[in-house]
Amino acid sequence: MQWRNSPLRFGLVSILLHWAVALTVFGLFGLGLWMGGLDYYSPWYRTAPDIHKGIGILLFLVMLLRLAWRLFSPPPGPLASHGPFVRLASRAGHGLLYLGLFALMIAGYLISTADGQPIEVFGWFQVPALVSGLPDQADVAGEVHELLAWALVGLAVLHALAALKHHFIDRDATLVRMLGRDTR
Repeated sequence: MQWRNSPLRFGLVSILLHWAVALTVFGLFGLGLWMGGLDYYSPWYRTAPDIHKGIGILLFLVMLLRLAWRLFSPPPGPLASHGPFVRLASRAGHGLLYLGLFALMIAGYLISTADGQPIEVFGWFQVPALVSGLPDQADVAGEVHELLAWALVGLAVLHALAALKHHFIDRDATLVRMLGRDTR
């Protein structure tokens, strides 16, 4: 398996980053839903949000790495069988996934720093509260964060369904490229 992307397929680094981000997003989504039901007396009431924030900050760093990797090792181009609509939909969908993910993480940061306290990341480092004290910051950012989380998960499900459609209906190499297989 090659490390870098080629014109025909994704390399190992892109594949690992893709699936790590996907699994983390769905894991954080599930953790966020579960946290919302905790009451003050639950032993997880403080621990779960700290885990959620720490993983969210690490995900932000991984996404920065993913963007840098994308510049260093551009993804394969579209398949010849993809028409203009599919190419546009693919670019738009990927753009919305990236934009939505960064917006979601920024909203999470604004929730976590509304009180002016830094975000502690598993005792390894802290992320300073650069923005705090905005009117209703935690509440507004919380609403935005929740809406974006649902939208992002919905978009990710559409992304997965599109990959399955390409694989099972169109019978093209879209999905197998992300699995690291050669498309020749």
